[in-house]
Amino acid sequence: MPGGRLTQQERQQIALGLADSLPYAEIARRLDRPTSTITREVMRNGGPNAYRADLAHRATERRAHRRRPVSARGAETVPQPHGRDAEAVAEYEESFTTVLMASGLNKMSARVLTCLFTTDAGSLTASQLAQRLQVSPASISKAIAFLESQSLVRRERDEGRRDRYVVDDELFYQATIASARANDQLVETARRGVAILGSHTPAAARLENIARFLDFISESITRAAEQARDVLHTRPDAPGSGTPQRG
Repeated sequence: MPGGRLTQQERQQIALGLADSLPYAEIARRLDRPTSTITREVMRNGGPNAYRADLAHRATERRAHRRRPVSARGAETVPQPHGRDAEAVAEYEESFTTVLMASGLNKMSARVLTCLFTTDAGSLTASQLAQRLQVSPASISKAIAFLESQSLVRRERDEGRRDRYVVDDELFYQATIASARANDQLVETARRGVAILGSHTPAAARLENIARFLDFISESITRAAEQARDVLHTRPDAPGSGTPQRG
């Protein structure tokens, strides 16, 4: 039923839907489930190309078996600030991670970014990330290196001379501009191909159309990012109120 755990039969229906190249929303509609439930189920069990119902069902049972004692200990040792529901927070973090993975991040990078975004301070050291995510420092280092390369986190030194990894409002602007610059490189490369292949050939025409398309997209992204930049520095009166105030 909606809201309960997926059954093995439902997982088989998910596998059949993926085999038929159905979108997650359609699979969810047929099972009367939220789309986020289907997305999360597929992404944490191999992705759309490797999902298998039997393996996913067994993996979920193993995770549930391991999670029970861990959750009980965590609730005692790591109380949630602001009176938050620890179980609801954990479920939200898992959902957020799944969405980031669907956007192209690998699992560890998505987990690290989720951890940083859902931390009130917006910054953690490598050792704090490793402790919170229960992974090795090497895994954190590799994920951070990738996130830094994408301008999704920023590194700074604290008073104890330790590196802290930060997410702030300005990083979203910088990441968007970096994406536009990546498009600019593709435009330049495509137009170089036009000159090499001959401007009147079908291949050159194809490359020129790609260059024009990406050039338009890049310009639109940059213009929109500049126009919307102030939104990243405003504070709404209340969640969902839609009335921002300058922070």
